[in-house]
Amino acid sequence: MLEEKDLNERTKDDDKYMHATEHILNQTMIRVFNCGRCFSAHIERKKSKCDYKLNAPPAAEQMLEVERRVNEVIALNLPVSAELMARDEAAKIFDLARLPETAGQTLRVVRIGDYDVCPCLGKHVDNTSEILQVGKFKIISYDYNGGVLRVRFKLAKDI
Repeated sequence: MLEEKDLNERTKDDDKYMHATEHILNQTMIRVFNCGRCFSAHIERKKSKCDYKLNAPPAAEQMLEVERRVNEVIALNLPVSAELMARDEAAKIFDLARLPETAGQTLRVVRIGDYDVCPCLGKHVDNTSEILQVGKFKIISYDYNGGVLRVRFKLAKDI
């Protein structure tokens, strides 16, 4: 039987709004660009960034579409839930490359409605509509260099 006590505690105090937004952004990038989840991320309350491997630079219209879709998903009021899963079972479903071995043998898998699901240790909202308390998703900037797209984003009320 999997128990919550088996999970490693996070030492970083994640911002639950930005962290849930990162999940939505990742799944949106997968759907728009057919790429993987970000391979590197820095998630903070004021602004965040995610790095993705892409074969070509994105068009400005594609990035506007990403921004539009992320905001659309946030507004869907999707429930955010978590379940426990044995690491070996999770490895059959998910790419665990970014997950450290220290994460243990019991993983928490976070689901955002039927839009996204992945193993995660971070804090999250209970419903995507909570993100709107902080603001709407806004891509601040992005750049493409050497096959890597870096997306900088924030949540803001003034957009």
